[in-house]
Order: sequence, then C-alpha cells, then structure tokens
Amino acid sequence: MSEHGGPDALGIPAHDFSTNANACGPCPQALLAVQGADARQYPDPGYGLLRQALAQLHQVEPARIVLAASASEFIQRVTAWCARQGIRSAAVPRHGYGDYARAARAWGLAVVHEGAAPLLWLCEPSSPLGQAEERWDAAGQAEVVVLDRAYEPLRLEDWSSGTAADPGGVWQLWTPNKALGLTGVRAAYAIAPRGAEQGMAALEALAPSWPLGAHGVALLHAWCEPAVQLWVLDSQHVLRRWKLQQQALCRDLGWRCEPSAANFFVAGPLAPGRLAALRQQGVKLRDGSSFGLPGQVRLSVQPPASQAALRLAWRATA
Repeated sequence: MSEHGGPDALGIPAHDFSTNANACGPCPQALLAVQGADARQYPDPGYGLLRQALAQLHQVEPARIVLAASASEFIQRVTAWCARQGIRSAAVPRHGYGDYARAARAWGLAVVHEGAAPLLWLCEPSSPLGQAEERWDAAGQAEVVVLDRAYEPLRLEDWSSGTAADPGGVWQLWTPNKALGLTGVRAAYAIAPRGAEQGMAALEALAPSWPLGAHGVALLHAWCEPAVQLWVLDSQHVLRRWKLQQQALCRDLGWRCEPSAANFFVAGPLAPGRLAALRQQGVKLRDGSSFGLPGQVRLSVQPPASQAALRLAWRATA
C-alpha cells in the first residue's frame, strides 16, 4: 500500500502536516451526525434518500449517483470494470495518489504517465502539488475518464484549468471526509456522465452489498446540509490566512514552496533523516518520495500553534 499521512508507528502526531484534511475540522455538524448514527441496523441497501440528497446538492438526477465505500474502493472498482471491458492501459498523474497505479497493476493494466490511454485518471486540484490538471487534452482519446475532485472543496485560490468547472462527460469522484476534517469516516460517491447507464449498471454489479455503513451515510447526508456547506466555505477563509503564514515560515526555513491552489503545498529540499528527527519532536511531514518527488515534502496548512511547533522542532533538530 502506498505511504499515507496521519498516524504511524509512533501514534498520532501532535502536529500533523502530513494529513490532507481540513485543519479547521472536524466540522461540528458533521461530527454530531456521525456520532448520532444508528449502527444497530443496516442502512437502506438502495440508499434512496442519500442518493436524492446528493443529487439535489449537485443538481443532477439521482440515478447518476454511484456510492462507494471510499475513493480507493471506487478506484479499484472502476479499474476492474475497465479490465473486464478489455482495456489494457491506464494513464495516471506522474505525481499523484498511488492507488490509481496500484489498482491498474492489480488488474493487469499497463501504467502510463505521458499521453493518452483508454482509462484516464485526472485530479484537480492535484495531489500533492495542488495545481490545475494539465492532461485534459487526453480526455478526448480515452474511453473512460475519471476526475478526482477530493480537494475541490479545499480549493483556496481561483485559478484552475477551466474544464474542471464543467467537466461534461467524465465521471466525478467526491470524498467529502477531507473537507469535513473526518478522514477516519470512509465514504465516497461518484457522479456518472449522462448516457453512462451501462457503465453504472456494471459498477453497481461490481459493488459489495452495503458499501456504506451507517457512519458513512451520516457523513454524506451531513455534507448535503446547507449549514455544513457554509462551514466549509467559512473554513476556506481561515485556511487562506494560515497558508500565507505557513508559506512565509517555510521560506524562513530555507525551503522553496511550489505554487498550489489547495490547502496543501510541496516544499523543500529536506533530507529524509531530518524528517525522522522532526517526527521524534512530534511534527510529521509527508515525504514526497511516494509521489515521485524525493527530497521534498507535502505540507497541509495547519494552525499557527502547529506552525510554531514546526519552527521550534526545525531548530531543535538542526
């Protein structure tokens, strides 16, 4: 499994810059909804009310909503569907989430980083760079295009590819647990393109029974509430302030910060040994090696107190 941020062998970091979650979270309304979930019973196996709520949020037909246990589960399921159709290659970002390539290899698909392939994975804002997607020109040559929108609710700057705002005939994958600061609750959904009835039927046939448990259902229902959407918007204003402060701190430490529109950015250079020393001080950064960026780190935007801890830990490990 690809390296991930968050807790590790040393436990939960006191100051975790390695996570991609909204540092203003958890969202209070969403947290209450999850805590109040009735886990004594199975959810509705058809998830009728949840599909309606998500469809209303996105102004699409409920039939276009595909529910998933997580983004990773959906990535595996889409790849399996493509493999069964005879697709033999997948185009994935050169610097991106490792599960796109991991799923492709598991199902015997060749992984390509340049040019087009029948299965095309897009992500905007991208991870780990938080930038606009540059591979939209390959979408016209692909049979299946999936746009990962995990970080769209955490976009802090307006610049984008433009196409992502109106993606048209692509599958859109959403994972709100990051924006809500509740990454431990696994829940995701996709919006199918118009006219993709056969693909939807195939993906539903490949899904396990009850892909979402009661807590995942509660999280996604909360995501559809206007008060929760307003909380996310308000958190963006706070994150913008913290991001400017954190980028200034990184420059003071001698790092170069890459441009990013999201609640995280890549900076460096850092030696791997320094990362381990910082972790011993309770500060965790995400090693960029697993993203194909050795010597650099991805930092999520964290509150001023954590930024101060990073400065002190950097001095202590000098």
